[in-house]
Amino acid sequence: MDAALPRKGDDGAGAIPNASDPAFPERLPALTGIRFWLALGVVLFHYQLNIVSEGGTGLALIERARLAVDFFFILSGFVLAHVYGRQVRDGGYSHRRFLIARLARIYPAHIAMLAFMAALARVAVALGQPFDAESYSVTGFLSALALTHAWFAATVPNEWNGPSWSLSGEWAAYLAFPLFAFIGLRRARNPWLVTAFAIGLFVAIDAFYRWRYGEILTHAELVLGVLRIVPEFLFGIGLYEIGRRLRPTPWTARIGAIVAFGALLLLMGSSADERLIVGVSGLVILSLGLLARSGSDRVFDHPLMREAGEASYALYLVHLPLLIVWKNTMAMLQGVDSSYRMAFWEAGVLLAITLAAAFALHAFWERPARRWVRDRFLTPSDPSPSPLKGQP
Repeated sequence: MDAALPRKGDDGAGAIPNASDPAFPERLPALTGIRFWLALGVVLFHYQLNIVSEGGTGLALIERARLAVDFFFILSGFVLAHVYGRQVRDGGYSHRRFLIARLARIYPAHIAMLAFMAALARVAVALGQPFDAESYSVTGFLSALALTHAWFAATVPNEWNGPSWSLSGEWAAYLAFPLFAFIGLRRARNPWLVTAFAIGLFVAIDAFYRWRYGEILTHAELVLGVLRIVPEFLFGIGLYEIGRRLRPTPWTARIGAIVAFGALLLLMGSSADERLIVGVSGLVILSLGLLARSGSDRVFDHPLMREAGEASYALYLVHLPLLIVWKNTMAMLQGVDSSYRMAFWEAGVLLAITLAAAFALHAFWERPARRWVRDRFLTPSDPSPSPLKGQP
């Protein structure tokens, strides 16, 4: 689950290879800042699952926050169309450079959390804590390490940091990016047809998933969760290409963003069909991009909000392992089962710890490791288009 606009040098060219004119500005701060709130929504969703008694109902808005994953999948297509669109159209795209840049972005935090979970599993065994060997199998660890654990129909949960299933889906989309680019980013492609194709593909895959597994596509995670990203990633590409052709005024861009956000919150709060919420999420992403297109997004360009957006990926990955540690520790101290219901004060304390851990993981491991990978494997001698100035 990663859709960040790269900072200087993330793609190895020293700047964003932005799409040809007319295009979005190089920096889209609203799409960086919103990532923090999306990750926080996923955190609150998992907290609510552990607070509300079994069979009880929580807040619909928080329950639907799990769809932030779909938002990220669409956002990923949108952002990568922004970053690599001109390279694809001009024939300067390098898939090797693309994959190295993407691995540098997603793998350091992922490998850190896998190591943390492996250490945690050893501690649990040493303390004689209940331990599901099937969910923490060596095979499961290796598939998570290779980011393939959402590519197949799993028969048992893979608990080696559950949220990383979405990274498995992202990695599949990255490997197939030339195909996505051929469909949506080549010259003379009609973005409306691309977007319509993505919607039709979502409907078709959803119908297959309901027939085969009895669930709608937005419930696909470890059981072929990779299917979930395919139409949504392409949807994001199509929306970006539509946005390139629009020239909204500041007033219309603001109204559009307000309407899109209002519709999304209304649908989430009223327990509307999840597939409809996914569609409106795409409109929210487009509306935020159009705010930048019209020069109306300065309010989102605060350094703290940018940093929070950058750290959102670490927040997404670290929150569930820390939740596991908290609940098992509290269960041992109280002499109860780890399935106990958390109190609100526990969630508050745990959230503060989790936010601090996420910012620390990002600042002291994720960002330096990403820079090291780029410096080591993306050399200036590699062919690349002329860099643009102003990359975030």
